[in-house]
Amino acid sequence: MITWSYSSIKLFGQCPKKYYHLKVLKDVVEPPTQATDYGQQFHEAAEFYIKNGTPLPEPFKFAKNALDGLKSMPGEKLCEFEMALTEGLEPCDFNDPKRWWRGIADLVILNGEEARILDYKTGRSAKYADTGQLELMALAVFKHFPQIKRVRAGLLFVIANAFIKDSYDSSNQDKMWLKWMKEISRLKFAHESNVWNPRPSGLCKKHCLVLDCSHNGRN
Repeated sequence: MITWSYSSIKLFGQCPKKYYHLKVLKDVVEPPTQATDYGQQFHEAAEFYIKNGTPLPEPFKFAKNALDGLKSMPGEKLCEFEMALTEGLEPCDFNDPKRWWRGIADLVILNGEEARILDYKTGRSAKYADTGQLELMALAVFKHFPQIKRVRAGLLFVIANAFIKDSYDSSNQDKMWLKWMKEISRLKFAHESNVWNPRPSGLCKKHCLVLDCSHNGRN
């Protein structure tokens, strides 16, 4: 059974061969970078600040006003909230053997029939912001909390000082899922056929970790 997430389906779209090595064979591991370490530390600091008021470490105090704004919003706050769905789009435990999709929302705020979803970004630019992740999280919230009729969501770029927002209505769930099902059908076919064709780009020669590829200039 395939278990997928927003990041894995994006990776497959970028290059099926790279997906194969990182997610199927698992013979290549992306090493942590200074940027990923910083992002992980910020997410942890934000989680504990909103959850129980733990003071922000000095490097992250610049985001205090933004996080205070989130803390002041009415509703139940769920930090680093894990969600999973079966292939039948039923909510399930994050580690359920029947899980099909899963993801972790940085912050979910439940308030009556409305929810807010926030995803923190520590990149220095919001130029290439993609709200697809927010849409998937909203779809999962609709399944986990059937009382929710509307989701307001946003990508909070804490360093770039930008907020990319979108909103979703529960009445449009079926239409939104159709788009993702098309993406997953391609991934499913690749698994079933065991065909993982490379998709070359300008990043192949210097940046790709998959050395076993004719497009990689470092092999």
